[in-house]
Amino acid sequence: MKRLGLWKTIAACSLLCFAMCGCQDADKGKRNAQNDDIEQDEEIQVEETETVGQLSPLLETVGDNQTKNRAYAFIDPKEGSQVVGAVTFVEVDDGVRVIAHIDGLTPGKHGFHIHEHGDCSADDASSAGGHFNPTNQKHGGPDSAERHIGDLGNIVANENGYGHYDRVDSVITLEGEQSIIGKSVVIHEDEDDLVTDPVGNAGKRIGCGVILPTGP
Repeated sequence: MKRLGLWKTIAACSLLCFAMCGCQDADKGKRNAQNDDIEQDEEIQVEETETVGQLSPLLETVGDNQTKNRAYAFIDPKEGSQVVGAVTFVEVDDGVRVIAHIDGLTPGKHGFHIHEHGDCSADDASSAGGHFNPTNQKHGGPDSAERHIGDLGNIVANENGYGHYDRVDSVITLEGEQSIIGKSVVIHEDEDDLVTDPVGNAGKRIGCGVILPTGP
């Protein structure tokens, strides 16, 4: 749980910095301070420190600091997994930029979706419901002509179990009746095949976080 708390602390600092300004200098100083804190925690293994350190660019500069809408989700472990991390959503000219930093995964691809309910309380994340699909489309990949709004594809973990995802999605939105705010992000145990309806054979839900707004 200490490791999960560290992830949340780093992510919260990054979110606050971004919400106030796009200051790269402030972010650099924050990274140094975070590294000092991590070095003092003897219970965190070196390889974990290196992975958690990658969370500091959670909200990389994505254009000017006048971005209208932003949202985030902290990912908590489910089904006895060790999955932790954070996902941010930033409105940009071409859609919404999705940036995820997830740790505790097995190496390889893992289904990465937005689900219809903002409720991660169940041990197996079943409380999050199915994929967010208000337009009643068939399941697909993020670039498919037909897809659920919540179909973000896969996040790929390296040999250390760290996964990074960064793409601009032209389907999801942070405003209006089909806004993803108030929904949830779910990480799955297996790879999404991007075809099989309704969930891509992605397996059980091993991480979940509710999507919350960060600003007006």
